Amino acid sequence: MKANKFSLVLAITCLSASSQVLGNTIVRNIEELNKAVAIAQPGDKITMASGIWKNVEILFEAHGTKEKPIELIAEKPGEVIISGLSNLSLAGEYLIVTGLVFKNGHTPTGEVISFRKDKKTIANYCSVTQCVIDNFNNPERFEVDLWVALYGKHNKFEFNSLIDKRNVGVTMAIRLDTEGSRENYHRIANNYFGPRENLGSNGGETLRLGTSHYSLSNSNTVVEYNYFDRCNGEHEIISNKSGNNIFRNNVFYECVGTLTMRHGKYTLVENNYFLGNGVLNTGGIRVINEYQTVRHNYLSGLTGFRFRGALVVMNGIYNSPINRYNQVVDSKIDNNLVVNCDYIQLCAGSDAERTAPPVGTSFSNNVFMSNTTKDPFTIYDDISGISFKNNFINSDAILPIKSGFEKVAYATHKNANGLEVPSDKLLKKIGFENVELPVKLDQTGASYYPKVGKTKTFGEGKSIQVVPGTNTILTALESAEAGDILVLKNGGQYVLTKDVPLYKPITIKALAGEKAIIQSSKAGFFKIENGGSLELTNIKFDGAESPDMSGNRVISTSKYSMNKNYKLFIRDCDVVNMNINYSFDFFKIAQHTMADSILVENSTFKNITGNIFSFDKEPEDLGIYNVESMTITNCRFENVQGVVANIYRGGTDESTFGPWVAIKNTQLLNCGKGSRNKLASSFLFHGVQNLQIEGTTLEHSAPITLFLTNGDPISVLKNIQLKDSGKIISNSKAYTQENIIISDN
Repeated sequence: MKANKFSLVLAITCLSASSQVLGNTIVRNIEELNKAVAIAQPGDKITMASGIWKNVEILFEAHGTKEKPIELIAEKPGEVIISGLSNLSLAGEYLIVTGLVFKNGHTPTGEVISFRKDKKTIANYCSVTQCVIDNFNNPERFEVDLWVALYGKHNKFEFNSLIDKRNVGVTMAIRLDTEGSRENYHRIANNYFGPRENLGSNGGETLRLGTSHYSLSNSNTVVEYNYFDRCNGEHEIISNKSGNNIFRNNVFYECVGTLTMRHGKYTLVENNYFLGNGVLNTGGIRVINEYQTVRHNYLSGLTGFRFRGALVVMNGIYNSPINRYNQVVDSKIDNNLVVNCDYIQLCAGSDAERTAPPVGTSFSNNVFMSNTTKDPFTIYDDISGISFKNNFINSDAILPIKSGFEKVAYATHKNANGLEVPSDKLLKKIGFENVELPVKLDQTGASYYPKVGKTKTFGEGKSIQVVPGTNTILTALESAEAGDILVLKNGGQYVLTKDVPLYKPITIKALAGEKAIIQSSKAGFFKIENGGSLELTNIKFDGAESPDMSGNRVISTSKYSMNKNYKLFIRDCDVVNMNINYSFDFFKIAQHTMADSILVENSTFKNITGNIFSFDKEPEDLGIYNVESMTITNCRFENVQGVVANIYRGGTDESTFGPWVAIKNTQLLNCGKGSRNKLASSFLFHGVQNLQIEGTTLEHSAPITLFLTNGDPISVLKNIQLKDSGKIISNSKAYTQENIIISDN
């Protein structure tokens, strides 16, 4: 018996020794991890124990071999959470990182995952796989960081999920800033690039390969089988800024922006699928520079205009500086299938600087089939340097040139893969017979981590009945969830004596009939905090109980930077008696806040000493602005001393889309004439990219002021009546003045 016990102890001892030799080490804190990394040998595995790893800066510096890499793995994928002020750096050779999740924090440095320790100590032949970065954002919207930075050579980033980057900075970047990181042959494959909201500024790219400074260098990076899901950060979803890169077999789903060959030569864009589904400003492929190839891509339901078109070929600059626009030379746009897309843009960006049209470039064997427009091609300059051959277009479309196109009857159907396609016969003519997504959503990203579905918004939650009284709205909000509806009693009186912060999308409404009345004894009624949005329906806001002080407001944003965009919808509401003191604003925002959309309809605003909407808190003239889309329809503004709408976008940056503004069927009476209104305007639109004012009357009011800047702005003013309100003031004649009636009566 004793001999058996001894044998058992000896066996356990030998097993333990064997495990140590194999290098399978479980570490439970950063100190143990650092010790394990310091002694790691080829073939070792360092396992991070499941749990929260907070405020850890992990340096995985070691040297494996091709046959025996060194691995840093999660004990269970998805259960090792890196939080707080944390990041990861890889340095050495043949290292593999697997299964980590970064959330509930942000990097204390400029990068979350970096393939280097410093400029001299980089990573080669290393891999990160099955990892997640989810909303790991600096709370300051314009504090710059990158989520993933690839340095070195022959590295792989595969089957990872990058979701919900909100602050400025590229989601993922290939860096070429040292010789050891050029000609790198990286592979970026099967990743899920989850939603990225509109930044309202340059610096919101999802993927960037190189920078202008190193754009004459080759990267030789392959980007394939990735899924880009609603990546809307800025104009460039992908910004290619280096040479000899390949983008193939990727899917772009409802992405607002384009795959842009911003710099670099010999780029191949092949068999990518762009699915716009009619979403505003969704784009496709933008061609700049020399020897580019765009072939066998599927583009459907894209609505983007000018730089955001389905296919865009840019004008360049003769002898261009390295950071501007090289001329398109000897490039091929062949065998592509374009279905129900609104704009094909040729010589886009033509202006006094960009005067070099494309040369030696071909459009061959493409199909352009659309029921959304009869005039898909927009030509901005000389296209004699582009040859057209064997292209097909629907018979009722307007041809850009007389030759190179064959007209065919419009006919599409959904194929077995659910994609809109023309006839098999036509597909065969361009060699595009198998129309099928090259990669499916569930074939990308970390396998254990969910993809992002539709976010709950207004009216998608439960209804909560709120009785009249003091702070009953605030009490109801304490238990409300995103999308919930607070239903007020018709004619009920609701008084607020405390601040009412909103951290989630909430609807506050009264049913059709008499409006519910809300008053406040505080300086403000509601405050939209980070993550909050507000919808108001059939409410009367009365300022009679507000404090007798200047600077009151009905609604405001957080006074701090917000890295989450918000919405404000106002329907069938009355706003009255905001005149207890001067500068009583309806809506007041702070710098570095961004509204996705503001909607105001069927509402009245009367007797207000301040402004209604002032989106002018980004004065740096860097192309940053505070609202993407504003619509005011069927509204009346009376005795508003300040400005009704002031929207400011300064600078000349072309990386974003907005603001978009529509004012329709609206009346202004005695507005904009208060002594404190230094703008001397009822409406002031500076740098607005798309402006429509229609069916609107200004009577005894300050004028409309337009300041048009870069970006080929569209300003359409129709059926405007100006009664004792002065003529429209503008720095340019580049807007349409149709049926504008100016009257002094």
